[in-house]
Amino acid sequence: MIPQRLRRTVDALAQRLGRSSAALYDQVQKFDSAHPWFLSSEERGNPDTRIAAWTEGNRAVPLVHGKPYFAALAAALDKAGAGDLVLFTDWRGDPEQVLTDDGVTIEQALADVAGRGGIVKGMVWRSHIDTLGFTGPKNRKLAQRLEDAGGEVILDQRVLALGSHHQKFVVVRYRDPAKPDVAFVGGIDLARARRDDADHFGDPVSRPFPPEYGEIPAWHDMQVRLEGPTVRDVEDVFRERWEDPAALSRLPWHAIPDILRGVTREPSELPVQIDAPEPAGTCAVQLLRTYPRRRPAYPFATKGERSAARAYAKVLRRARRLIYVEDQYLWSVDVARVFAAALRRSPDLRLVIVVPKYLDDDSAITIPSALLGHSAALDVIRDAGGDRVLVLDLENDRGIPVYVHSKVCIVDDVWAAIGSDNFNRRSWTHDSELTAAIIDAERDERAPTDPGRLGDGARVFARELRLELAREHLGRATGDDADLIDPTSFFDTVSSSAERLDAWHRAPSGSPRPSGRLRRHNIDVPPQWQQRAAAVAYRLFVDPDGRPIGMRFRRRF
Repeated sequence: MIPQRLRRTVDALAQRLGRSSAALYDQVQKFDSAHPWFLSSEERGNPDTRIAAWTEGNRAVPLVHGKPYFAALAAALDKAGAGDLVLFTDWRGDPEQVLTDDGVTIEQALADVAGRGGIVKGMVWRSHIDTLGFTGPKNRKLAQRLEDAGGEVILDQRVLALGSHHQKFVVVRYRDPAKPDVAFVGGIDLARARRDDADHFGDPVSRPFPPEYGEIPAWHDMQVRLEGPTVRDVEDVFRERWEDPAALSRLPWHAIPDILRGVTREPSELPVQIDAPEPAGTCAVQLLRTYPRRRPAYPFATKGERSAARAYAKVLRRARRLIYVEDQYLWSVDVARVFAAALRRSPDLRLVIVVPKYLDDDSAITIPSALLGHSAALDVIRDAGGDRVLVLDLENDRGIPVYVHSKVCIVDDVWAAIGSDNFNRRSWTHDSELTAAIIDAERDERAPTDPGRLGDGARVFARELRLELAREHLGRATGDDADLIDPTSFFDTVSSSAERLDAWHRAPSGSPRPSGRLRRHNIDVPPQWQQRAAAVAYRLFVDPDGRPIGMRFRRRF
């Protein structure tokens, strides 16, 4: 039985798509079986938020790499004008970063919206001091320049000590109903070095990086473009943070310079919120977040929120055949235990993880600490899964490592997540994060039609995303998927490709380089004498825990 409210949504979507309501009712009835993949409102564990448990009738388009994302973002901003609303958050913002081939910068694109009478509001993390390698001056420059252009950007330091606002999203809401509202959610900052593409030759607007990645580091990343009712939920994530009455920073060395520079210290009121957009597609979207327990409390998460961690725990309990992960950091034993439990629970389950070959830091403190955490996490996972686990890193066709910054998880070709949260304790408990979990109502009829054998069926969005990433990493043409659709065959194909490339690197002897870019991931663990000090630094600075004490002891999220 479809509830009346959902029935009205289905009727509106059918009219918009030019399809029969009856056919969509059938898809929705099938989708009901997928609801166990999502957290309920109670399972989210945060009664203070106003975002929905999930929304249906959304269009979701993955934007693999910064170049397609920045082009789509530039197009969305170019259509915004008088009375339209643009909201964005960022961990790092570089005003000079180019969005398009014709040289339009982030600063220019946003300033032009304000110049046309659009309302531009932004929240950029205040950042730590630049002497520690952070980007506070750049974030401040972006804020000041957009304020000069008529926008309003706040430097938000309402975080735990040593924490950050790590959410990276943009919302554009238009007055003209003929222009579909849009939100972009994922892991790509409005920053230098991000505008790479599938060739992975890097972004000419680069940044200092470890020398192993070359002069222009190649960068693998992802964002998702969303249309439909979920856009309002993403907007609500912004509004909740913006309306937090706590001081943007309580540190005097922040407050005094801000006053002298005339930087915004108290955000203005946002425009009255309009209704959610009409249905636009076949995807259900659940927004997952992390907020720590903070004093003073976040009004929208008085005890914090750990729905990203809880969602992964719930989803991995349903995993039966294949988990595919791309992640910048897989550092935490606490996180690894969730994957290990899934591998022990399901003897047919396989896990493929793609991570960076090297860290993005050359700090004498960070590197030993991070490697220690990374090594311990992978040991936990490999102990549980043995040869059912593949941990890989990525290089381009020139043999230069590609920095993996994406945060993606796909489970049994049903549930897919794209966001800002990494697989470490910091992202699951301590910093602010936002991830979109997506389940498509449209089923993929290619065999196996139900990989997990739980009656959920393979879904178009999740399967197509996995295949798109696989084709890129294996050097395949579009449509060359015959041995990639089945999870077991996929695992074996990926493993064989990595073995061939590793063998060629060991003894190239003038032979042609094999196709593919994936290699087995190996770690140089810090020497024993460094490990004790590194462990302390890891727990306190590199991967801190934002949970209440009781949750830490019970190992719960």
